[in-house]
Amino acid sequence: MAYDYREAMKLKNQLCFPLYAAARNVSNLYTPLLQPLGLTYTQYLVFLVLWEQDGITVGAIGEKLMLDNGTLSPLLKKLQQAGYIERQRSKEDERVVVITLTDKGRELQLQAKDVPLKAANCVDLPPEKARALYTLLYELLGSQKEK
Repeated sequence: MAYDYREAMKLKNQLCFPLYAAARNVSNLYTPLLQPLGLTYTQYLVFLVLWEQDGITVGAIGEKLMLDNGTLSPLLKKLQQAGYIERQRSKEDERVVVITLTDKGRELQLQAKDVPLKAANCVDLPPEKARALYTLLYELLGSQKEK
């Protein structure tokens, strides 16, 4: 069968579209959950990383979240101005910036403790399908990193 560009260019045949739309829908689910905390979805992701491992570099945060420094730097600056984090140059290498939570940043974790459960309840997938989707998405992300 010959390649039919017209068929290939139909929206219904694009893998990228349902991925894009699903990602937007899921991140939009978080808006009403994070608004009372004064956080954006991306800021929340940064906190998830820091609550798991405090005192890590901007580069490590970027790697975990697949974000570049240009995206992270203004976000981290806002979190510092709000009193949630401290940014300090590494003593070993001044080019490296280490991010640590303040008491206020650590306390925010308690305020956000119900967000994962509430968000999970908004995604209407049986647990086995959610796990399978999770696995497939990380496979896709891994294949993109290798290229």
